[in-house]
Amino acid sequence: MLAPGVLVVVVLLAIGWYSDQTPAGILWGLLAALFCGIVPYAILILGARIGWWTDRHVRERRQRFVPLLIVIGCVTLGIATLVLLDAPRELFALVVAMLTALAITLAITVKWKVSVHTAVAGGVSTVLVLTYGAVMAATVPLIALVGWSRVRLGDHTPAQTVVGAVFGAAVAATVFSLLR
Repeated sequence: MLAPGVLVVVVLLAIGWYSDQTPAGILWGLLAALFCGIVPYAILILGARIGWWTDRHVRERRQRFVPLLIVIGCVTLGIATLVLLDAPRELFALVVAMLTALAITLAITVKWKVSVHTAVAGGVSTVLVLTYGAVMAATVPLIALVGWSRVRLGDHTPAQTVVGAVFGAAVAATVFSLLR
C-alpha cells in the first residue's frame, strides 16, 4: 500500500486534481502516473518475473542501475509529454522533482543502497504539505512506518531509510517549490 509505485500514482492524482479541480485534473494526473508509476512498476514486475533482477523491489544494489535507468527514461518521456501537451505547472514541477530524485538515487546507488521507499514517502509527504497545507502533516508518520518496514524486512539499515527520507523530502521541497 505504501510502495513507491502506489505513492507516486496517488500523489500525481492529488496534484493533478489540485491543479485543475475538474475531471481534466484527474486525467492529467493519470497521464503523469502512466509514465512515472504504472509503466515503470510494470517493467519492474516484468523484469523480476523473467529474471533480470531478483524481485520487483530490486533488493540487490548491484542490480539497481539498469532498472533505475529505465525508470528515468520513462519519467523523462513523461516530462516531454507533459510539456508538449501544456500540462499544469504543478504537475510538471512534481514530475521534474521525481526525475531529480531518481538521478540522485542512481548516483548514490553506485556506492550505497539508499531506501527508495523512504525517499518516495518523504517526497510525497513534502509535496502534499506544500500543496494542501498543514493538514497533510498527518502523512509524516507514514514515512517512519515505511522506514520501519524496510528495516524490519531486512532490506535496509536504519541509516539507509533515514537518508532516503531526508533526501526525498529535501529534493521534493527544493525542486517542486522552485518550479511550481
